[in-house]
Amino acid sequence: MIRELKTLVAVAREGTFAAAGDKIGLTQAAVSAQMQRLQDELGFPLFDRAGRSARLNKMGHQILVQAQELIRLYDNLGSTTAGDPATVVNIGAIASVQRSLLPDALAALHRQCPGCRTRVLPGLSMALLNMVDAGEIDMAAIIRPPFALQSDLRWTTLAREPFRLIVPRDTKGDDWMELLSQHPFVRYDRVSFGGRQVDRFLRKLHLPVQEVCEVDELDAIVKLVANRVGVALLPQTAAQKRWPAAVRAIDLGAHTFHRDIGLVHRTQANLSAPARTLVQLISDLAPDSPEPLAQ
Repeated sequence: MIRELKTLVAVAREGTFAAAGDKIGLTQAAVSAQMQRLQDELGFPLFDRAGRSARLNKMGHQILVQAQELIRLYDNLGSTTAGDPATVVNIGAIASVQRSLLPDALAALHRQCPGCRTRVLPGLSMALLNMVDAGEIDMAAIIRPPFALQSDLRWTTLAREPFRLIVPRDTKGDDWMELLSQHPFVRYDRVSFGGRQVDRFLRKLHLPVQEVCEVDELDAIVKLVANRVGVALLPQTAAQKRWPAAVRAIDLGAHTFHRDIGLVHRTQANLSAPARTLVQLISDLAPDSPEPLAQ
């Protein structure tokens, strides 16, 4: 709720949802959504809407005073000195990034900014992207979505991870198309961006599969293959230096497709100094970062 309370203060100061959004780096729709959530949580309206303006009603003014005090107290949580607020950087990350780039980047950040605090939120790429768009977190390390980002969001590519066909170690043959058609298929969950890539790949090449299981967690899929449940199309992640001994990976040759991993965040001007530093540190540690940091 702290995010919503901070947005309420901005709306009260700027007078409209649009102006508040411009000030704090959110779209008007995101501001509106936050204010609706806040009102739903409190159980009463906070505004008297007149045209484009958003005027606080009587209850709204009371909540504003309380919100400002709550924000002050929240910002001082974890401070070593009273009145010296600690900056909190909120970052969302898919599991593979938490196991690879993120720990080293966070360690470097805490060395450079000893007064800041960080919070890592796990999740699927779509959910984390929505949280960045709504202003609930500062940035997210996710799979690149199959659609254009909002104009106020920036993308920094970190890695391009090739998909491989993963089969049990003792499976005979190296013809990946033949193996896909002959063995049960463990599908990468189609709710995820990476799973959608697999689905589009199979449809594009008109490859029928004998689907036996659908799972989101990559490590779980590898274990299922190791236990001979079936074969799977998976990305070779930055954290996956070598595959477990019980499986082997077959290259897709000219048909190889990739999962792009990157950082989505707002413009640098709308990030705190520690958040900007973390964006740079993650990018510096990335194995593939062909794009310069977006300003």
